[in-house]
Amino acid sequence: MKEVHVFNAGPCLLPRQAIEAASDALKDFKGTGVSLLSISHRTKEWDETMDECRSLWKELLHIPEGYETVFLGGGASLQFLLVAMNYLEKKAAYLDTGVWASKALKEAKGLGDAYAIASSSDRNYTYVPKGFSIPSDIDYLHVTTNNTIYGTELKTDIESPVPLIADMSSDILSRPVNVSRYALIYGGAQKNAGPAGVSFAIIRKDSLGKVSRHIPTMLDYRVHLDKLSMFNTPPVFSIFVMSETLKWLKSSGGVEAIHEKNVRKADTLYAEIDRNPLFRGTACKEDRSLMNVCFVLSDGYESLQDDFLTFAKERGMIGLKGHRLVGGFRASLYNACTQEDVEALVACMREFEKLRG
Repeated sequence: MKEVHVFNAGPCLLPRQAIEAASDALKDFKGTGVSLLSISHRTKEWDETMDECRSLWKELLHIPEGYETVFLGGGASLQFLLVAMNYLEKKAAYLDTGVWASKALKEAKGLGDAYAIASSSDRNYTYVPKGFSIPSDIDYLHVTTNNTIYGTELKTDIESPVPLIADMSSDILSRPVNVSRYALIYGGAQKNAGPAGVSFAIIRKDSLGKVSRHIPTMLDYRVHLDKLSMFNTPPVFSIFVMSETLKWLKSSGGVEAIHEKNVRKADTLYAEIDRNPLFRGTACKEDRSLMNVCFVLSDGYESLQDDFLTFAKERGMIGLKGHRLVGGFRASLYNACTQEDVEALVACMREFEKLRG
């Protein structure tokens, strides 16, 4: 069987350990004789999985007291609405750094006064805005820390005088985060934390209950906190695989150790992009993402795009095609992507250069 190297932007490459554990659980969940797909979420075995998953999140991200993690359906896209529903009373500001930030802002505008405090849309989101002032009269500031389509990333945790809310769908668990600076961190699991089908929300409990509007039951974070993510039937398969992914991350040295590996992977690929005359990066160098490396063919070589994609696929490179809004190529280097995967891609790029450069 041909070796493959998976660079999909999402769903992500999952660690083999988590996939094998899921395969076993599909046949027999924790010795119950029942498949994970058929287990009742009201059993003690499932309670143990939920407790373990919450505990792993707390340990890996050093989540302080006063916070709780919940697991929900609907993906980050649903939480765009939940954020505004639970936090927007009078006015909110959003840092507009890409498509997903814009979609989050759109949901908030449907509920109240929400606006972009700064935007990088003028240069097709190839950089992260800086030097903006945060007003003290807003209910919260919302940021999207990593922009999968454009390959930019916020590298530090903003100091904010107002509650800070972050969509960390695509860089959660890839780098250390000072959770105490945030009122809420949320995201879809399918980039680094597990498979599609479940989202997470890390909530500072005392940040809730500040709005006067009626909040529908399923959209109220407090309900999900009170019911320990089981107000309704949770996505048990996705949560189980998430828990196994977190176990793998812990066994690999945790977030601090994986961050060092992620920096090395990204540095290796960006160095080749900058060296190879056939390719050029699209994101501002100081804002380049560790997770999503976006690049295109250099001027004069644009006609080789399909040729390179075919060439790379023949050598086992999967998921390199860039998003339609940017074009070119995108290599997503999520946690389970290895240094060997990146070096295989670099070798492929060098071979293509020799043949077509």
